[in-house]
Amino acid sequence: MPNISITKTVFFNASPAIVWTYLTEKEKLGKWFHPAEKDLEEGKDYALVAMADDGALVPQCWGVVKKMNPPTELVWSFTVKPMNGVMTTVTWTLEECAGGTKLTLVHSGLPGTPDDFGLVKALDAGWDMHLGRFRSELD
Repeated sequence: MPNISITKTVFFNASPAIVWTYLTEKEKLGKWFHPAEKDLEEGKDYALVAMADDGALVPQCWGVVKKMNPPTELVWSFTVKPMNGVMTTVTWTLEECAGGTKLTLVHSGLPGTPDDFGLVKALDAGWDMHLGRFRSELD
């Protein structure tokens, strides 16, 4: 079964150190993605959550922070409920560029079967939405 990857690049009018905080600090993650239960730490589990109508926190995505190289590289394992426990990998690369930061996301290890294409499209659209909010938050 072939694997599919999603790649996105966004430019921010902010330093890599500032962009890094929005990828790793729980309150800042919640401004553009989903709030984290705690700040991300290398080698530790993470869960990004949403609040249900009854006030309970419901995991939206979760995994393990595999690598943190501040402020240039962050790697998570990643899954969501529709993936039925299949873990994928999200790699964030931050590069300083004239006037700010180039952020590249690569979401790899996605299933490549025709039956899974709807899930891949939903993840692709979701990253567009979240990265758009990220851009609005920093610019």
